[in-house]
Amino acid sequence: MSPLTLVDVLRVPAAVRIGCWLNAWIAGRASADDAISGISAGGRSVLFRLGPEPAETAAAPAMMLGEIRRRGVSSISAALPSPGDLLGLGGPSAFNIDALEAGQALVLRGIGLGLVPTERTVETTWVASAASPPAYLPDVATADRELKERLIETADALAALDVASWSSDAADALINLQTPVAFDAPMTFGSPAASRVMAAGLRCREIVRLGLRDEGGSLTAAQSSARRDALLPLRQVASAAVVAACSSLDGR
Repeated sequence: MSPLTLVDVLRVPAAVRIGCWLNAWIAGRASADDAISGISAGGRSVLFRLGPEPAETAAAPAMMLGEIRRRGVSSISAALPSPGDLLGLGGPSAFNIDALEAGQALVLRGIGLGLVPTERTVETTWVASAASPPAYLPDVATADRELKERLIETADALAALDVASWSSDAADALINLQTPVAFDAPMTFGSPAASRVMAAGLRCREIVRLGLRDEGGSLTAAQSSARRDALLPLRQVASAAVVAACSSLDGR
């Protein structure tokens, strides 16, 4: 096996990166300049449109910070929804559907709005619509505990399925979970625990991606089903860990 198959720079979903920086700005842990640089660090132009009219001019990150303060946003929570897992979304259904299609969203707590990205060739515009905060989000400690428990169960299940025979990358990623990694863009967190949980959640999401990447092929239907049954619960708790680490103002 290679010494490190899992990418040594973890890919952070845009909603998570932006949510972390906006929360840092709200909590006073980041300057405006640092927040703007962090929001814009994904290699694409980032804009925000908070009004209901499609023709409204989209605002740059600096203007977004001003709007957050002016409108009294209390915090930002992220969502990384997938079919059957809508953690981070509180409705209404139209917003949930858009967020599910995009695979990510931000909820602006305190003003009844959420943001979903619209991708263009060289820019991403986060478009606002009515949204309610989720009824529940795990705290960082709870998400950390649940991820560790699920990871043990998943590792046992994958060992029984002989993960190395169908995905050496996923097997290497499991073995190298303790290897230090970095994020693919500057990030800020409320605590060291939140940073650690974020990294663990992103790595476990990568394990699931690698494990499902070659789904099909020579696998029987029963083998494919067993693989998904082993991996998808890990993706759910891993996403919850990422959301928890991003969405907490104080990192707890």
